[in-house]
Amino acid sequence: MKLFTELVEDVKYITEANEKTGKKDMYIEGIFLQAELQNRNGRMYPESVMDKEVARYMTEQVKTNRAYGELGHPDTPSINLDRVSHMIVDLRKEGTNYIGKAKILETPMGNIARGLSEGGANLGVSSRALGSLKM
Repeated sequence: MKLFTELVEDVKYITEANEKTGKKDMYIEGIFLQAELQNRNGRMYPESVMDKEVARYMTEQVKTNRAYGELGHPDTPSINLDRVSHMIVDLRKEGTNYIGKAKILETPMGNIARGLSEGGANLGVSSRALGSLKM
């Protein structure tokens, strides 16, 4: 198995009022995944494979509030909970793109991400997965 990663840097930030807490929640939204397009790493994911895996991820991770992400670009497939900065709350398909929305969490790494964003830093979204190559 190989670890595959992809970075997308064209995302937007959204701040929404939280009616329960009165605080403002911050989200990052944009293209999280792309099918049928060769990425910067020279790989292309077929739409049929991506549809199947995104549906599984939505069921097993997103809808159960287990779709965590880390600050930075880790080189392992497992999530290190002390580095969690955000939680994916939605993935929807638009053409062959999968638009994601992730809530920036009130964790040490989430607070760093929030501070960077509020300071004008340009953050992105990096996906990672395990798989095998067919040549």
